[in-house]
Amino acid sequence: MKTSIVILNWNGSEMMRRFLPSVLRHSSGAEVVVADNASSDDSLAMLAAEFPRVRTIVLDKNYGFAEGYNRAMKNIDSEYTVLLNSDVEVEESWLTPMEEYMDRHKDVAACQPKILSYAENTQFEYSGAAGGFVDCYGYPYCRGRLFATVEKDHGQYDSVMDIHWATGACMMVRTRLFYSCGAFDSRFFAHNEEIDLCWRFRLFGYRITCVPQSRVYHVGGGTLPQGNPRKVYLNFRNNLLMLYKNLPDSDLRRVMAIRLVLDYVAVVQSLVKGDLQGARAILRARHDFHAMKKDYVPSRQEIQRRAANGCRLTSPCSVLFRYFIVRKRYFSQL
Repeated sequence: MKTSIVILNWNGSEMMRRFLPSVLRHSSGAEVVVADNASSDDSLAMLAAEFPRVRTIVLDKNYGFAEGYNRAMKNIDSEYTVLLNSDVEVEESWLTPMEEYMDRHKDVAACQPKILSYAENTQFEYSGAAGGFVDCYGYPYCRGRLFATVEKDHGQYDSVMDIHWATGACMMVRTRLFYSCGAFDSRFFAHNEEIDLCWRFRLFGYRITCVPQSRVYHVGGGTLPQGNPRKVYLNFRNNLLMLYKNLPDSDLRRVMAIRLVLDYVAVVQSLVKGDLQGARAILRARHDFHAMKKDYVPSRQEIQRRAANGCRLTSPCSVLFRYFIVRKRYFSQL
């Protein structure tokens, strides 16, 4: 089979009932698979009764996003796998542009469609927009979204473009490369794992692209809303671990020193806003990053050994500086 679509589910019965019909209707020829992370709701019974075409992979506990997908992918043998969130509506023929692009460009390890908001379909969606990037200090941003500023879609980003990372909300990968390049880092549990994997793809000589001729509509937010202390913790901790693994020796010390300052600025900002839980989450993330760093030494050594010429694969600019100091609000202004 050419393409499998794998949806990781945890207690998402209602989301799947709402969004699976569009996936099944518009994905002719592709296999649709739900990997269930030990849901306690009626997800499996609902799938069996209402969507018998869907193959299920039942996991014995909630492994999180990263390891949940890793375990699911061991059961997939298609050429391409689409990792798709359960809260995504797809358009007719949405797979074709991505499949055709991957067919023509064998050096592309992964791609994503244009991600639009399900609630407001003329606006990009926060989590992926028209392709992800990483600035020189590790801050992710998107073509179509800088921090809290999400652009309207006027066709301004309709060109196929090489990007730094494809969103885990909807990412097509070459199945064989997923594991040969290390899969998701299961220690992350959730958040930043797709950026980390895409960084490794690029370090190992592959490209990541956005193919905006394919469009999907994402609800977003997932199980943890923006500002949730757990989400803040995972984002800060995993982002630091990602930088430690993937930055070349020439950049590591300088970037980590600057991030130390910037992270404490974020702590102060949280306190000024009265967000004590957010401040604690950032401090705990930094503490746990340092506690975990020694366990990441072998990963860092292996990645740097395999990296193509020790290449540096972040944007040269600081998106933080451009956004908050220079007041650049749109990707096209960077």
